[in-house]
Amino acid sequence: MKLHYLLFAFLILFLVPAPGDAFIHKTLRKIYCKIRGGRCALFNCIKTEEQIGRCSKRGRKCCRNKK
Repeated sequence: MKLHYLLFAFLILFLVPAPGDAFIHKTLRKIYCKIRGGRCALFNCIKTEEQIGRCSKRGRKCCRNKK
């Protein structure tokens, strides 16, 4: 039974991100962009696309074709 507690502690330790690291948040933003039919552009969207969100806090934009 004590093994379960140890495994649970390691699971929590690996799932909780380090301070300042937003790995889970970035991943969820990318998935949300893909679900909405977009793609993550490194700098800007091309002329035939519109920005529908962001894939990261810094600069990546979520772009999809204009309707």
